[in-house]
Amino acid sequence: MPELPEVEVLRRSLERPLIGDRFEAVRVHFPTLREPLCERRLRRLEGRRVVGLRRRAKYLWIDASGGETLVVHLGMSGRLTLVDRVAPLVDHEHLGFELASGRRLRFRDPRRFGVAFVASTAGLDRDRHFRHLGVEPLAPGFDGAHLADLARRRTAPVKSFLMDASVVVGVGNIYASEALYRARIHPRRSVARIARRRFDVLAGAVREVLGEAIEQGGTTLNDFADGEGNSGYFQVSLDVYDREGQACPAGCGASIRRIVTSNRSTYYCPRCQR
Repeated sequence: MPELPEVEVLRRSLERPLIGDRFEAVRVHFPTLREPLCERRLRRLEGRRVVGLRRRAKYLWIDASGGETLVVHLGMSGRLTLVDRVAPLVDHEHLGFELASGRRLRFRDPRRFGVAFVASTAGLDRDRHFRHLGVEPLAPGFDGAHLADLARRRTAPVKSFLMDASVVVGVGNIYASEALYRARIHPRRSVARIARRRFDVLAGAVREVLGEAIEQGGTTLNDFADGEGNSGYFQVSLDVYDREGQACPAGCGASIRRIVTSNRSTYYCPRCQR
């Protein structure tokens, strides 16, 4: 599933070509997604200009003139790309936005876990998709003190804690494993047993891993591509994720292990991470 870095890469790749362009027509081809597409509401974008692109957690917000926002979640396999307006439809193209520039913003999703809807810009923070969300890990307020405060009276494993969107958003399975390796914290360690100073290290590791992934275009394991169709290459920089049996990059002599936590594959070094 595309995580925070991938959605931020997508936002940046679409920002320059989209801002100032105008939605001329909305075409719903296959409405069946995780939440069925509502053509009537989507067509409220017609005639409106794109005025900004933002990201909240793993959602892309495309703000339009007149106080409307197109919200897109890529789900497991979604792609949002710019193509020529007359380009032929491709398999699993659920939705297309024809633009005044002669291009089409294409949304395709083979596994159909994606989401696309239009909402009032002013009311987004109160929308049911967003009102429960936690802090943005790249925002100025995210630090060890904040993490430690959120961990009070909790006993969950730290990896599950990091992946809880009501605590911190956008840190999915890949980046949680990577950040915990850099912080040298065992993924099953209870947050109740993490010292305050280690939360500082962990917060820094989360920010560092996410920042590096964004700079390298995200992680493409199966489906992700940016708005121009380019794949990311952070996967070549991963230290532990999907590296079971390989030597620890720190040179400690141990091999990376795989365990299952909360039904997700988790990778770690048994010697470095405590």
